[in-house]
This record gives sequence, C-alpha cells and structure tokens, in this order.
Amino acid sequence: MPKNKKRNTPHRGGSGGSGSGAAAATAATAGGQHRNVQPFSDEDASIETMSHCSGYSDPSSFAEDGPEVLDEEGTQEDLEYKLKGFIDLTLDKSAKTRQAALEGIKNALASKMLYEFILERRMTLTDSIERCLKKGKSDEQRAAAALASVLCIQLGPGIESEEVLKTLGPILKKIICDGTASIQARQTCATCFGVCCFIATDDITELYSTLECLENIFTKSYLKEKDTNVICSTPNTVLHISSLLAWTLLLTICPINEVKKKLEMHFYKLPSLLSSDDVNMRIAAGESLALMFELARGMESDFFYEDMDSLTQMLRALATDGNKHRAKVDKRKQRSVFRDILRAVEERDFPTETVKFGPERMYIDCWVKKHTYDTFKEVLGSGMQYHLQSNEFLRNVFELGPPVMLDAATLKTMKISRFERHLYNSAAFKARTKARSKCRDKRADVGEFF
Repeated sequence: MPKNKKRNTPHRGGSGGSGSGAAAATAATAGGQHRNVQPFSDEDASIETMSHCSGYSDPSSFAEDGPEVLDEEGTQEDLEYKLKGFIDLTLDKSAKTRQAALEGIKNALASKMLYEFILERRMTLTDSIERCLKKGKSDEQRAAAALASVLCIQLGPGIESEEVLKTLGPILKKIICDGTASIQARQTCATCFGVCCFIATDDITELYSTLECLENIFTKSYLKEKDTNVICSTPNTVLHISSLLAWTLLLTICPINEVKKKLEMHFYKLPSLLSSDDVNMRIAAGESLALMFELARGMESDFFYEDMDSLTQMLRALATDGNKHRAKVDKRKQRSVFRDILRAVEERDFPTETVKFGPERMYIDCWVKKHTYDTFKEVLGSGMQYHLQSNEFLRNVFELGPPVMLDAATLKTMKISRFERHLYNSAAFKARTKARSKCRDKRADVGEFF
C-alpha cells in the first residue's frame, strides 16, 4: 500500500500510530544505542511527533516545580532513563522532536545537579548541540545554545567545560556574526557565548577575542554623529542588548589593564544608548555604566569622570521620566532601576538585596554581583535557587562556601507542597485585593468630600 494511504487509514483501537512511535523510542534507549529507525521526518512534525517525545516526559515538567517533583515522583534512575531517551532523540529527523529533546535536557539540568551523569555523556551531548547549532533553524539553535549554557554551569570550570567551549565557541561566534541568521538565535548564542566563556575560558587571548566579537555587535547601536538625539530601535536591538550584557559579564573577569582599556573605549560612548527608545536597552546601558563606575572606582578611589554633570542629568531625567508616550509599566520599571543607578554614580551607593534559598541567604551588595546573579538567573530560571544550594561553581562565584549538607528530615520539613503553595498564594492575593479595595474606598470618600 502507498505510504500516504497508510497514514490516512484509521488505526484499530486508536493506538496504531502512537504504538510505532513508542516502539521506536524504546529501541532508542535500550542499551544506550543510537536508533537505526527514524520514524519521523520534518513533514510529519505534528501531534504524533510530540507524543513520541512525551513518552519520556513533558520537557516543561522539569522546570515547573523544580527538584521537589524529581525527588517525590521519580527516582534518580527514572530521571536518568528519561534523559537517555532525550539524548537519543536529539538525533531524530524531526526538528520539533530534536528541539523538544534539547529543551527537556536543559530543563532537567537546570533543576537538578547531574554532574556524574553528564560527565559520562559530555562528548555525546556536545556533539548533539554542535549538530543542532550547525544544521538546525532558529528555535532549534536557541534550544541548543541554551542547553550549552546549562551544560557548562553543571560542569563548572575545568578541562571538560574548556573542551565544550573549544568545540562550540567557533560555531556560536559564526552564528552571532551571521547577518542572515535568526535574530532570536543570535541573541541566545550571544548570551551562551558570554556565559560559557565566563565559566570555561583559561586562555586570555580567547577572552579578549570574545569581548571583541560582542563589542562589534552592540557598538552598532551607538549614536552616530549624523543621528538625532534619539536612537531608534531596530529588530537587531534585542541582539545588541544581549551582546552588551554578555560583554559586561566578561568585563568583570578581565585583568586590570584590559578593564582600563575597555573603560577608555566605552565610558564616553555608552551613555548614548541611554537615549534609545527601547526601555530594555536604556536599562542595560544604565546598569552597565553603573558596573563600569564600580570597577573604575575600585581601581582608583579618586576616579574622575569628565562629563559627570551631563551624565547625572540624563540619569536623573530617566529616574523621573513621565513621558506620556511611554507605557506605564516601562516607566515604572525604568524609574525604579535608574534611581539605583543614579545613587551608584553620584553617591557610590548600592541598595543591598537579599536572596533566600533553602536555609541560606545571599546578600547582593554590588553591581558586579548583581549583574552576575541576573545573568545566571536568566539562564537557569526557577532552578537558580537549587543551584545556589548545590552547585559548587556558583557557590564559589558568590563566595557562599561549600554546600550546606542537610539530612532528609530537615529537607522534608522545608518543602512546601503544591497545595500549600496554592493556599499561600490565594491568601496573599485576597489580602492584596482587600488592601486595594480599602484604598479605592478612601479615594472615593476624599472625592465626595471635595
């Protein structure tokens, strides 16, 4: 029978199509062997394709509730079995299946420390990421780059992560500089390149090369002489923002001489980005400036900035911005951030933030630490707190010391069930609604009085 007629033939009992996918998935994981049979193609990337991948787990389920779900609902063996399946599915013919598999692995690594497991399969994972970056389209490249970042975070600094960067670095750089590639893929690759270089690079020339690559991207947003006083955003703006933030992260690990060189190059050009009509670009430029001031004053306590009056005037305007043509949410977010930036530039002050994770607390008391924390939180998402507790590399970065060992009984008392979280959130929502209602009633009374 012709292939197209077979596909249109009703399945007996409604299970014929899914059964073939499940059988192929089982064959993929048996003994860790690669599959010779690949039942899906890009043309068949539909509900059947996704059910094939979901036979192991819904990729998003790893990140939904964090490590608690993994501990309560499945053993380590179950998780590793699912991950082996995902690793095999990165070789599938279907782009959607490969993308879902990459996302499933990434979510698992972001939610739980699996160092020994991935150490044994580092080369296989690296090869899969490399293949998806080279041959995949936008979404698949983004998923592959995101996985590369989390892979390096799991491995930490050392020969293993250096090998990962050595293999993937040239490909990431090529995508970032490729004007024909998807903007979203280039954006994710820029963040990945910065994070992986921050973790793995042991070669100073490689660090400088990465900085130069990122500089060549975000400096295209600098105000040109022929431009007006406002920088209009373009589709490339998101790429420029990610490149600037990755560049700023790497600046924090540069030798003093290189930091001085970069400050001289960018201190008087970077403020032009504050006039961008994109709120995220304005915030990224402002936070980078605050961090650069912190680095400069750390090297020279009497550091003097020539255009201080002009800069503080711009920062003060952004901290009190009331332009009606801007969205209220954007203005509120911008004012909050730029109040802190203005204090940092004028008064050398930083509003300390507290991050709680498990029984521990971390105090973010400088712009370098804040920027580093924000970068890794963007990569790890809800898994950031878990990694702060368990990941030795991140604990060294934030000077938290060795991981705190807790017994099973203590961990159990610390956990909050999903039902308890729901009750807590519902109570908090009711309290906020009640407070708002009272506030509205008071305003109504005042209006009637006048």
